[in-house]
Amino acid sequence: MRPPLKTLALAVTLLAAAGGLGACGSQTISLAKSNPDYRGAVLFRDHCSGCHTLAVVGAEGSATSIKDRVKTNGPNFNIRKENVEQVLYAIRNGGFSGAIMPENLVVGDNAIDVAKFLAAYSGLQAQHVPSVNITLSTK
Repeated sequence: MRPPLKTLALAVTLLAAAGGLGACGSQTISLAKSNPDYRGAVLFRDHCSGCHTLAVVGAEGSATSIKDRVKTNGPNFNIRKENVEQVLYAIRNGGFSGAIMPENLVVGDNAIDVAKFLAAYSGLQAQHVPSVNITLSTK
């Protein structure tokens, strides 16, 4: 017994929609695989993207509003700039407060690769505010 054509068409449409929706949440890395920071990007995506936001790896783990913030929301690295030493400190010590982030989430060369990647790609959307040099009186 053959299913009616409408039922078959509906089933195909639903399967296509499910596949499309399933891909919506996937995190894509926008670096070429030949990029020296690609390995660090993969490690960041796999180990850090649940709590941190960084567009270059499709990570959206930070709170977007104070109202919907949860305890595990980490800094948004689109706007927060880090250097290699800061990242390695945070990885080794569980962030800067030691309250939420697990210590040594990645170690060794993996930690170094994440630190180099994050130093290169964090803060790309940071607001740049002009600064003024102030001379203090010595009187």
